[in-house]
Amino acid sequence: MKKLTIMMVLAVTTCTVTNAQKLDAAKVPAAVKAAFAKQYPGITCKWEKEDGQYEASFKQDGHSVSATYEATGSFTESETDIKVAELPANILAYVKAHYKGKTIKEGAKITKADGTINYEAEVNGKDVIFDAKGNFLKEMKD
Repeated sequence: MKKLTIMMVLAVTTCTVTNAQKLDAAKVPAAVKAAFAKQYPGITCKWEKEDGQYEASFKQDGHSVSATYEATGSFTESETDIKVAELPANILAYVKAHYKGKTIKEGAKITKADGTINYEAEVNGKDVIFDAKGNFLKEMKD
């Protein structure tokens, strides 16, 4: 039993470390910091490294925002938390029809580097992704 407990603690720790690592700003490549400063002048952020990308988390206009960059400084996407009520109506209808009895815990607006907009609804521990018109795209584990 003791071995099992130790193995579980190690597994959880490993998953946490590999998924997202808080990062001192000094360890963020200069190109990434420069790209962030140009895109979000005057904004202070906290850095994490996740899946080989650098993620800046900050507040803007009362919303929690994260912006993701490649090591070269190329912007990949931003994700802005929004109120569930701000999600397009057809997303709310889709969730009501396909996740009966479940509620949307959080909503977000995702803006890709090319300007493409997606929406995310966190439902039942999963991220349900929709296009700008509210059409279902995919479901991902949270």
